Amino acid sequence: MKDKKRVVGFRFAWAGLKTVVKKESNFQLHMLATIIVVAAGFFFHLSLIEWTVILLTIGLVLITEMINSVIERVMDFIQPGYDERVKEIKDIAAGVVLVTALISVVVGILIFGPKIIQLF
Repeated sequence: MKDKKRVVGFRFAWAGLKTVVKKESNFQLHMLATIIVVAAGFFFHLSLIEWTVILLTIGLVLITEMINSVIERVMDFIQPGYDERVKEIKDIAAGVVLVTALISVVVGILIFGPKIIQLF
């Protein structure tokens, strides 16, 4: 019985992931960036620790984008009309994504910058 519940839970989780990939343009943009960064990682032969940092950073950005999407949908469900408080909540949630994205850019510069400079 537990195994069946786990399988069903996994299906729900997979459906949620498919939904965010299909419907959230910002998530799609982050996925494109992920593909580019992973390709660059293979090109530059990242070390294990570099891959770890890159993958954790990518995960953090994708997770915060998904949480932001959840917050936006919940707030739209709770308050379909405009409300300044809802706007602030959604803006703060979007700010969380912005902070993680900016941190990811810094991480990318720290890891890929020296490798790019060595090419020249």
